[in-house]
Amino acid sequence: MKLSARTALALAAAPLLCAALSPSPALAAGHPATGPWKARAVQTYDALQHHLYQGADDHGLYQEATPHRDADNAHSYLWPMREAAAATVDMAALPGSGRRYTADAAERFSTLELYFEPRDGRPGYDSYLPAPLGQGGDVFYDDNSVVGLSLLDQYEATGDAVYLHRAELAFDIVSRGWDDDPAKACPGGMHWVDSPANDMRAANVTGLAAELAARLHQETHEGGYLTSAQRWYEWNWSCLRQSPGLYRNSLGDDGSVNSTLWTYNSGAMIGTATTLYKATGDRTYLRRAVQDAEGSLAYWKEGERLHDQPAIFNAIYFDNLRMLDGVRHDPAYRQTESAYAERVWKENRDPANGLFRFQPSGGGDYEPTASAETLEQSAMVQIFAGLATETS
Repeated sequence: MKLSARTALALAAAPLLCAALSPSPALAAGHPATGPWKARAVQTYDALQHHLYQGADDHGLYQEATPHRDADNAHSYLWPMREAAAATVDMAALPGSGRRYTADAAERFSTLELYFEPRDGRPGYDSYLPAPLGQGGDVFYDDNSVVGLSLLDQYEATGDAVYLHRAELAFDIVSRGWDDDPAKACPGGMHWVDSPANDMRAANVTGLAAELAARLHQETHEGGYLTSAQRWYEWNWSCLRQSPGLYRNSLGDDGSVNSTLWTYNSGAMIGTATTLYKATGDRTYLRRAVQDAEGSLAYWKEGERLHDQPAIFNAIYFDNLRMLDGVRHDPAYRQTESAYAERVWKENRDPANGLFRFQPSGGGDYEPTASAETLEQSAMVQIFAGLATETS
């Protein structure tokens, strides 16, 4: 497979990213904060760094959970590493003290590059560290989509074009997942994983990839990104939308539908529609974003549904609601996020060490015997920091 000029440029930038953007991190201990959300973001980040961060001497990596539970893997998978990076970008945006975290954020993205495998013709961020630090893993397109979105966040925070080039590479990677085989039910949609064994097209990949493409169009004004964002968004809307704001998990190649609902699928479609509205001025996208926000909130606020979702899925959902709120304000978005964050602070946090623990499903009440995970600890940093930044 011939690499595009954009891909070649991004591959060439990888050594620069690792070498030039890897200052040693500083733990954010004891920083002054005002307001409950900022203080909670700082405390939660400090706990993440103290208990799960493996240190600059260990390549700036994180362990998957504490207590350590994977004898085969000394470090976390890609997804938790990405969420730690996203959390640190959010910390760097905190009002008043964010600059204290900019070096940490730069290190997180240098560390993310350790998961990148340039393999012949099909590069990608592996699900686990390739040699020499690990045995590598498959390229999951949802992982690569969220890596691209975080690279864009860091580009917007710093203005450093290296991050933009890497986000463009992430787009090239996930574009391989598009499947418009006319023999399949509802042709289109994105494969979940880059593997011949893949047998489904998933809402998470398709929605997150659409959001990545839409945001890249915002930054570059390249028409190809807009075309992809619209195509991918419309496939999710047409083929997996169950009702306003609710998107079924996946469509099998045999025509079967996995109807499981997740908050982050709601969020990705809200964020994509919002970004497409800002990019095109087409109010159809704004109406759809508002409809999906209202429909999803009505559903997820019912009973324990929101708390039964993994915290990281909720972090992505709330982040996209905040994006929509910046265009069309609705106090219900913040009220829902604040209520969720307050309850999780009280019920899922161990006050002895600041770590959050959840049921194996990702939701439920505090379990003293459960592991604390980099993935979910990072999610709570994102939620608290997002609330703190929104109130500034």
